[in-house]
Amino acid sequence: MSDGCASSEGYDLVVVGAGSAGFSAAITAAEQGANVALIGDGTIGGTCVNVGCVPSKALIRAMENVHQAGVAARFDGVRASGSVTGWAALIAQKDALVSSLRQAKYADLLPAYNNIAYTQGAARLADGGALVNGSLVRAPKVIIATGTRPGVPAIPGIESIDFLTSTTALDLKDLPKSLIVVGGGFVGVELAQVFARAGVKVTIVCRSRLLPAAEPEISEALGVYFKQEGITVLGGVAYERCRKTDDGAALSIRLMDRSKVLTAEKILVATGRSPNVEQLGLAEAGIRQTDSGAIAVDDRMRTSRKDTYAAGDVTGRDQFVYMAAYGAKLAAKNALNSDSLVYDNSAMPEVVFTDPQVASVGLTEATAKAAGHAVATSVLSLDNVPRALAARDTRGLIKLVADADSRKLLGAHILAPEGADSIQTAVMAIKFGMTVEQLAETIFPYLTTVEGLKLAAQTFNKDVKMLSCCAG
Repeated sequence: MSDGCASSEGYDLVVVGAGSAGFSAAITAAEQGANVALIGDGTIGGTCVNVGCVPSKALIRAMENVHQAGVAARFDGVRASGSVTGWAALIAQKDALVSSLRQAKYADLLPAYNNIAYTQGAARLADGGALVNGSLVRAPKVIIATGTRPGVPAIPGIESIDFLTSTTALDLKDLPKSLIVVGGGFVGVELAQVFARAGVKVTIVCRSRLLPAAEPEISEALGVYFKQEGITVLGGVAYERCRKTDDGAALSIRLMDRSKVLTAEKILVATGRSPNVEQLGLAEAGIRQTDSGAIAVDDRMRTSRKDTYAAGDVTGRDQFVYMAAYGAKLAAKNALNSDSLVYDNSAMPEVVFTDPQVASVGLTEATAKAAGHAVATSVLSLDNVPRALAARDTRGLIKLVADADSRKLLGAHILAPEGADSIQTAVMAIKFGMTVEQLAETIFPYLTTVEGLKLAAQTFNKDVKMLSCCAG
């Protein structure tokens, strides 16, 4: 490791982890004039660019094109077809994109910051800094940003089968004929739809329902759309055991007090992620962990060890790349400037890139009630949104949650083909304390999906079916 930016006593800050959170912390600190030691273990760039957001969204978009060609007949006089002609070629193109972004957004950035010294190796916390490659990297402050990896559920026999994770599934050169997806969270549903649209026979099994944290109306509707695409969805199951078969693998489940055996060529495990903490020496350092093994932090990103902070997925909360970067920036500023900044996720957008997309911000109806609000809601189906009618695709709905007394918008939840690009308007409405009436009175462009937010806000007080186009 170069020590060109270190003083004789060491660095101002050690950042452990060279993914999105680690780079955000290091760059933020460097921009404030700090000398930073950035320690990475594994492929630079972390989860998002290498095995998460970037590769999965590339494949999602590719399969959307296949699907849209197949449903072109919803327009009179239009016929088209789409198919996968070379899955390996698509994977190679995805890999090239990942490689280019990893180089441009991570590796190539380091030379631009003279006060960031990067080294590769596993780090362990120590008095006065961190040990890496047998040497002590000295710094009075440490930020841990080591991320997560796919978790493996405790299903008897799971280790005996060649199961896929979200990482290995994205690297398959050949498509399996059939696939069981274990888990109905955002990773499970995204990948299930990708493979189903590529021609794989897909079954999703989950303990509760699809997207259990989402509004129930959205989970139910998404399940209907999945079934229309040929995806089998089995919710409310208990996993009993896995075993290898001549043709792949079998999963025994219990559903409605009856055992059932499912078979497929491959099983994809998508039941959550595990924090990368085993080599850090957390117990010896006195750093408290949550029940899931994540590093516990307070609202200033501080761990239970003095002058040690943590950010990103390793903390177990808000596992989105933009929140990892946000939390890491906060941690760096607090480490260098007396812990003055507070983590705030009250207007945090969440997107699941299924089709239709699921986009949410703020409280659900259930969490709003649990927080003590008197709640008012509106639910608008997409057949009330002119954009959806013109596109001949009315799959979806918009649900708004408001405080019945103050009328302030508390939450917005969109299921729509363009939901991801519509949610930010609701983010701004919640961030700046708008009421549903103020949202309803705001001017929106016509024939857009985001106009549905205006219509949903109007639905609190009137029947939008009785309005002319653009009325209100």
